[in-house]
Amino acid sequence: MGAVRLPGRRVLLRRAALLAAGAAAGAVTFAEATRYADRRLPLGDGPAGSTTGVGDQPPGDGGLRVVWTVRTDRRQVALTFDDGPAPQWTPMVLDILDRHRVPATFFLVGERVRASAGLIRGRLDQHEVANHSWAHRDLARMDADEAYHDLRRAHTAIAEATGREPRMLRPPWGHLGGGTLHAAARMRYDLVLWSLQMRETVYPGDPAGHARHIVAGVRPGTILLAHDTGTATRLVALRGLPDIIDGLRDRGFEFVTVSALLAGGPGTSPRLASPASDLPGSVPVRAVPAPGPCP
Repeated sequence: MGAVRLPGRRVLLRRAALLAAGAAAGAVTFAEATRYADRRLPLGDGPAGSTTGVGDQPPGDGGLRVVWTVRTDRRQVALTFDDGPAPQWTPMVLDILDRHRVPATFFLVGERVRASAGLIRGRLDQHEVANHSWAHRDLARMDADEAYHDLRRAHTAIAEATGREPRMLRPPWGHLGGGTLHAAARMRYDLVLWSLQMRETVYPGDPAGHARHIVAGVRPGTILLAHDTGTATRLVALRGLPDIIDGLRDRGFEFVTVSALLAGGPGTSPRLASPASDLPGSVPVRAVPAPGPCP
């Protein structure tokens, strides 16, 4: 029998490289699969399960209203601000709104309220307050009890600082999970999202251009998302806020709070979209009575 020929060094290196490439590709595939799945997780008994933690009794009044916009026959728009209060820009925003006599809805972060209550105390008479969580963590990754205690803690901080109890929730980033829905229903909140938002990164250094974009995009019943803190890019929207206000008023729009928009403020006839509607709007999972005291 002839001598066994062993592979040369070059062949061994090539095989090692192929094995390494295969392992790397497998790792990437696994990571991509995990990321893809994670966009839809957690499922089963995780926070995405809308009945997890319900037990034998439904939460709150047993239903929850989720709103993106309100269909109305009058030209009204609700201006909303997320993530404050903060020394950064909240005072500037309040000054602009006061100067133009524009009411707005502020979705406040509880721990920031606790740290900067002086920024908003006595300055929200024409405005509305709402809950944006305690520390701007992702509520969609919390179970029902954890989400409830987060919201309850923020609720208390907001009520103590402003003298008014919030009646609405906007979860951070608009992320929804079953635990979030359960907790919001338990708090007897309306869950308010948005139908139009500031696009600061599209108009860097161009507040006037950004303002024209927003003014052109507003429709009757629009809920407009802005922020009164964050990265410097957001200054594009805030510096253009007077132009947005003037531009919308020139188009005949009236600024109202979200609650006024939902309730049908002066001169309005709001129509919440039904689940069967083929038009965009707010979808009441079940319209709930006026909120009572939180448990």
